[in-house]
Amino acid sequence: MISRETIDRVFETARVEEVIGEFVQLKRAGSNFKGLSPFSEERSPSFMVSPVKQIWKDFSTGKGGNAVSFLMEHEHYSYPEAIRYLAKKYNIELEETEQTDEQKQQADERESMFLVSEFARDYFQRILLEDNEGKAIGLSYFKERGFTDETIKKFQLGYALNDWDAFSSEALNKGYNLKYLESTGLTIVKQDLLAPNGTKQFDRFKGRVLFPIHSMSGRVLGFGGRILTNDKKAAKYLNSPDSDIYHKGNILYGIYYAKQTIAKEDNCYLVEGYTDVISFHQKGVENVVASSGTALTENQIRLINRLTKNITILFDGDAAGIRASIRGIDLILEQGMNVRVLSFPDGDDPDSFAKKVSEQELKEYLENNSQDFINFKVSLLMKDAQNDPVKKAVLIRDIVVSISKIPDRIQREVYIQECSRIMDISESVLFSELAQLDKKEKREVSGKPTYDKPSEPVLTKTPQLEKVNELKKYEREIIKILLLYGNKEVDFVDFEAPETIDPKKPQKLKKVHITNVVSKEIYLNLQEDEVEFTDDIFKHIYYAVIEQLNQNESISVDVLVNNSNPEIANLVTNILMDDEKYVLSNWERKNIFTKSKESDLSKMVLDAIYNLRRVLIEQKINSLQLKLKSEVERDESMLSIIDYNALKVLVAERLARVV
Repeated sequence: MISRETIDRVFETARVEEVIGEFVQLKRAGSNFKGLSPFSEERSPSFMVSPVKQIWKDFSTGKGGNAVSFLMEHEHYSYPEAIRYLAKKYNIELEETEQTDEQKQQADERESMFLVSEFARDYFQRILLEDNEGKAIGLSYFKERGFTDETIKKFQLGYALNDWDAFSSEALNKGYNLKYLESTGLTIVKQDLLAPNGTKQFDRFKGRVLFPIHSMSGRVLGFGGRILTNDKKAAKYLNSPDSDIYHKGNILYGIYYAKQTIAKEDNCYLVEGYTDVISFHQKGVENVVASSGTALTENQIRLINRLTKNITILFDGDAAGIRASIRGIDLILEQGMNVRVLSFPDGDDPDSFAKKVSEQELKEYLENNSQDFINFKVSLLMKDAQNDPVKKAVLIRDIVVSISKIPDRIQREVYIQECSRIMDISESVLFSELAQLDKKEKREVSGKPTYDKPSEPVLTKTPQLEKVNELKKYEREIIKILLLYGNKEVDFVDFEAPETIDPKKPQKLKKVHITNVVSKEIYLNLQEDEVEFTDDIFKHIYYAVIEQLNQNESISVDVLVNNSNPEIANLVTNILMDDEKYVLSNWERKNIFTKSKESDLSKMVLDAIYNLRRVLIEQKINSLQLKLKSEVERDESMLSIIDYNALKVLVAERLARVV
């Protein structure tokens, strides 16, 4: 674990404009920098970097944060990976927190396995490019597949000599431990009583061309090897065995090279093999990954889900292969993702098709020939079912099963309507089947029978929803005031409430002047009314601010900007950068300036507090009015409504008089 001291030093040292400047061309815009968004296609710059606040904001996508969050968004690093990257960039020594001996040993062993894997990658590529056998066999094979020198180096392709222990001997001579050669699966160790040390080692990938498999951050996890001889006893493709660093079902080939384009294009093409990925990259389509010939797993889908909600599965033209892969569609739908499907002409796979056509033709084919999963299943299976009612019913039920995997109710309804249209069957029958499937799934999960209530209509907009949104609006406003002006001392002009409240008589409010720090004024008002934030993120930020006030009697916004929770860091950044968007329109050059908010700070604070109170009171009155429909506690509810209406009038008076 990276120590807190190291993390603090990284945040103190790293300059957001320097870090982002390595990935985005920035130009000075007043006290800030601006540039084109790295997360979307745009011609006018909407990406802002504030050196003063040490934050960035992309107004085209709504993303924002600090140097660490930029690396997490742009490079898709984890939080520790981003910290390590910055520590290395600024020559900060990494300090680890105290670990048990077992934890240290595990960390050391994993790092040793990574080092062995990286040595193997360099060794195999050197053999491919420099050794006579490597050039004659391995390099010739890749050239015949149409791969350029640039592509071969980019994907770090390699070749293992057709020798029993050429790699293992080289690694041992370089000082690498046999234990890690074996644990990574690069070397197979067998007992041999005739050998000097009682064991003999063999190269797992001998005589194969090699495809290094990388993590999201670019570390070598394992290898895929293809044999080039006609040995019928040997597997055509061979992967590294599962280990502490390599789990075949948890990774996708090409994710390291594809991650930025997937996020930018908001779509991921999913193929089967290594060469499919490489051929697409060479033709300019880089948002592509491979499941490496295995059945798609939930962990692989979640990996894509970090980058995009949209997956397009690219199948071979072979119908048998398509049917075998349909299971992956339901897994993708279960994760709440959108899935489209595309198949190639008979006899073609993504690799061969990409070689036949130009870059433009490939992109147009991908754009124009993908289908949603319902149309795909129908087009695939309808030929067999067309004249057979039983088969048609099975096909319809199969499609409804897929729809039942979708978590979002609105999406489900849209797909049911689409299925009804295509298959010429009533929506009510399909909804009934869907309800039965849902009921069955609930029974399987709970082990108990379930009794469904009648489904309620989905309303697009209700008065209650509007109140909830209005409440969040004022909660956000209070958080914004705390972040921007929380440490300022202000003269508040307020009105003191009368001792008794009579809704039938005009309120006599006494004008009072109070000098207080903004954060304390807000805290005292909210505490007095026992107000709880309804939004979890706002609530977290508010209590973090209160904790700072208790400890330091002031608010440090940097602590919140640098929060390890990306939701909190992003929201705080959005609030801090709210006003920076005006720089983008060059208002300063036209000498147009907005009125200073600080001059109206007293009114702004009290407006936010009283409006929050007003919405809460209105919500309470609405809930009490619902109780009036029942005879139980009717009189008590009526009295409470009268009291709350009096408070509502008082708050309205205060709002009208705040100056």
